[in-house]
Amino acid sequence: MAKHGKRYTDILKKAPTGIVSLEEAVAFVKTNASAKFDETVEVSFRLGVDTTKSDQTVRASVSLPNGTGKKVRVIVFAAGQHADEARAAGADEVGYEDLIEKVKGGWMDFDVAISTTDAMKQVRTIARVLGPRGLMPNPKTGTVTDDTAAAVKAAKGGKVDFRMDRSGNIGALCGKASFDADKLVGNITTLLDAVKAERPASTKGAFIRSMTISSTMGVGVRVLVKE
Repeated sequence: MAKHGKRYTDILKKAPTGIVSLEEAVAFVKTNASAKFDETVEVSFRLGVDTTKSDQTVRASVSLPNGTGKKVRVIVFAAGQHADEARAAGADEVGYEDLIEKVKGGWMDFDVAISTTDAMKQVRTIARVLGPRGLMPNPKTGTVTDDTAAAVKAAKGGKVDFRMDRSGNIGALCGKASFDADKLVGNITTLLDAVKAERPASTKGAFIRSMTISSTMGVGVRVLVKE
């Protein structure tokens, strides 16, 4: 078991032991986010899915109404006009075969990868590099598109991708501890609704088994979820 410092232990002693409302959880996380940097607030979901069934995989994206508070580095695999539009929209790096080779060589200084439909044929050659890191462009999350400008603006403006892991869990950021409480609540509610909307038709029983909110250096607080 990992050892935690005195600060974490002190916060743990004050943390709610049961399930609380979203507003109570946000208030606790904000009050106890006392690191020297602006901590990121994250939400974790444990889903009631059968992870062995491909039709119960959950993956999608959502635009948070109050942004993420994070500077997002975006690259775009594109050529010609689509590349020009991506640059104009503020993409951090734009290219095609040259950019693919750069990533293939080990460069991973980005948070979101976007590709045009034509470029995907070559981008698939680095799927083994991008896939395990959750960076592979995907039509379902809006990162395979010919409207590169809109995709870049969405990624930089508060769009969050969420993806279930092999254990049936989802983790996603929803803002910063410095955000007003109502803005965090708004972001988390939007994220929760988006996850609920992705419930596979073949699942049975409770879809969201648990929901936990925490800050980067803080303690997780379980939140009441109404199906």
